[in-house]
Amino acid sequence: MIKNFKTHIENNLSFLKESKLLIAISGGIDSVVLAHLCHKLNLNIALAHCNFNLRGAESDADEDFVVELAKNLNLEVFTQRFDTEAYAKDNQRSIQMAARELRYNWFEELAEQLKFDYILTAHHADDNLETFLINFTRGTGLEGLTGIPEINGKFVRPLLPFSSNEIQAYATKNNIKWRDDSSNASVKYLRNKLRHEVVPILKEINPSLIQSFQTTLENLNDTADIVEESTNAVLKRAIETMNEHFITFKISEFKKVNNPKAYMFEVFKSFGFTEWSDMVNLLDAETGKQVLSNTHRLIKNRDQLLLSPFKSKAVVKEISISEHETKKETPFGTLCFDAADAISKSEQHIIYVDKDTLKFPLKLRKRQEGDIFYPLGMKGKKKLSKYFKDEKLSLLDKEHTWLLCSGNAIVWVVGRRADERFKVTKKTKQILKIELK
Repeated sequence: MIKNFKTHIENNLSFLKESKLLIAISGGIDSVVLAHLCHKLNLNIALAHCNFNLRGAESDADEDFVVELAKNLNLEVFTQRFDTEAYAKDNQRSIQMAARELRYNWFEELAEQLKFDYILTAHHADDNLETFLINFTRGTGLEGLTGIPEINGKFVRPLLPFSSNEIQAYATKNNIKWRDDSSNASVKYLRNKLRHEVVPILKEINPSLIQSFQTTLENLNDTADIVEESTNAVLKRAIETMNEHFITFKISEFKKVNNPKAYMFEVFKSFGFTEWSDMVNLLDAETGKQVLSNTHRLIKNRDQLLLSPFKSKAVVKEISISEHETKKETPFGTLCFDAADAISKSEQHIIYVDKDTLKFPLKLRKRQEGDIFYPLGMKGKKKLSKYFKDEKLSLLDKEHTWLLCSGNAIVWVVGRRADERFKVTKKTKQILKIELK
């Protein structure tokens, strides 16, 4: 196995030979063999072990074993103890999920602090098969069937091409000792149930199951590349605008393809959406209809789809502006207030007002039910809601629009339209220029 491992590193992961590496080691056979293999290749490695305090004396014995192994291999070792049960309770996680979060967070912190280039984990081909089966039984798209990535950011999995049988044989042949985790024998966890009850039957049906599975993964990943290329081509045509608040997509581009649902799945799956029939129905829905995920919403707006993240539900407070302030930082930019001798042509981001008509302090606020204003250049008043509708503002545009007010009167729908009541006239003595930067 050492020969095949060396070849794999040189052909596919050669960057590891020049890197500072941290091996995540539990004391089990897989991670112990990984440590021995890397040590044999003289890679620059250190060990990192988590004690989750879930198995009493057994957990402590695992930690002692890893410390002794590091001593025998003359390697630096880092250990960390966690109160996993308390973390799981405080964060409403399962024990398995809590241990995973604690483990990966600590590895990343350690790598950041001590300048490790990569973190190696001992996932192998059988782990990959189990992950495939877990995703398959729960329902997934193509992405869930393409296996564990060999390289994922700082995490690298050099043992992925190797089976558990190969790892077992190498450990036995080289008299390598390891620790057995008693919890791995329990079938109350789905992964263990698959490992002990399902996979053996599949291997009985096909003794070359792991090799066949590796071929299947290669084919699925090739297909995934084609899907990604096709999706990116549609996405390039579909995205109309992007800003800090939302992304705008052309509905027409999704309607052009043969299977809109498939493309919408690929485009929007990473934003937490699950109701794909509802997503497709948005293409022909009336303006204002929306589909929600836990983190985002997709809104129909005429011939567009608007994707926006949920913002904090904290109440947006009014912003007060005193008469003597010349600049005011706001959530949407900087408002500048300057005296002017004359007015230039008004632009969307600049207005000129009669300062004597203002009541200070001015205030900035979001829209309220029943708001009205007198649009500059028009006779009479207009409901703000009607103005928004006439301007064809989307729901998100409305939500992100601010109002500059004098008392209860709107001076400026900021960045859009000034109010007639505050305009500069022949009688104006003080001109105030207000600019949004």
